[in-house]
Amino acid sequence: LLSAIPYLGNMLVQWIWGGFAVDNATLTRFYSFHFLFPFIIAAMTMIHLLFLHQTGSNNPLGINSNLDKIPFHPFFTFKDLIGVIILLFFLLMLTLTNPYLLGDPDN
Repeated sequence: LLSAIPYLGNMLVQWIWGGFAVDNATLTRFYSFHFLFPFIIAAMTMIHLLFLHQTGSNNPLGINSNLDKIPFHPFFTFKDLIGVIILLFFLLMLTLTNPYLLGDPDN
């Protein structure tokens, strides 16, 4: 796909692959990328939340009174926690009642 980019495509492919073909260097680079990428996403999320907490978000509803707003912690935290618990319960019931349902048929 990258080789279809005019003028830069072949150079990008060689730079990402680490040579002219998929090789050991390519696998090492992709493994490193797949290992580091979740940490990069987590760091960017934390930076985003830090800036959002400092400056505040926009006000699309136009509500200026804090009495009309719902606090995040007691309401949304418990709502999300109950959703995760229900999801894990269904996953547990699925794996306990039919453990080979999601497995490969060859195994």
